[in-house]
Amino acid sequence: MLVSLLHLCDSLFPIGSFAYSEGLESATSAGLVTSVADLGDWLDVCLDEGIGRADGPAIVIAWSAFHDGDWDGFTAVDEELTALRPSSTMRAANRSMGLRLLKTWQAIHPDVRLEQAMARAGRKTSGPTLPVAFAAVSVCAGIDRRDALAGYAYTRLAATVSAAMRLIALGQTDAHLLLSRVLDRVPATVDDAIARNGPIESFAPALDIAQMTQQYVHSRLFRS
Repeated sequence: MLVSLLHLCDSLFPIGSFAYSEGLESATSAGLVTSVADLGDWLDVCLDEGIGRADGPAIVIAWSAFHDGDWDGFTAVDEELTALRPSSTMRAANRSMGLRLLKTWQAIHPDVRLEQAMARAGRKTSGPTLPVAFAAVSVCAGIDRRDALAGYAYTRLAATVSAAMRLIALGQTDAHLLLSRVLDRVPATVDDAIARNGPIESFAPALDIAQMTQQYVHSRLFRS
């Protein structure tokens, strides 16, 4: 449902994403992202590698597994996605946001399937990571795979732009121009992830290094 998707993707929704830059703060501190052009390149990597090859395929797999009640498949994709994140702070942050998402949606729209997902999280058999939690909530909200993946892409890209506005000289107009440009490519990325229906992949070394070195930034605004 469109209204449910809008609610889920609203920055007002309390999963705590405002506290994380996902490595962008480290990159700006190191002088790797200092301009609008640099940020545009960063967003492209976030979409093509982070969403297109990792989080997106995970949502496709997790949505189907949760929809079909395949708990082993649901847990497996969550574990694999966690293992592919080299930064321990990013693993913790992603799982923290994922669990917060499940708990908040369950409080608003109780569903026995979400209870089971949270029980597995309590037993440490599942995180859940944010993409996997987003897939589960989308199923419960009646949001199809394509819309779920597109909505997730929007939330993560918008969160990155929001963080950038606090880290570099970036006005609102330039910020939304950049966001609009990368969002234009989201439908093709979503369609490719669904059509491929393949395994999770990960190859974004500069992004990974920025996330791993975040803890060494002298004065930080963000937790990761």
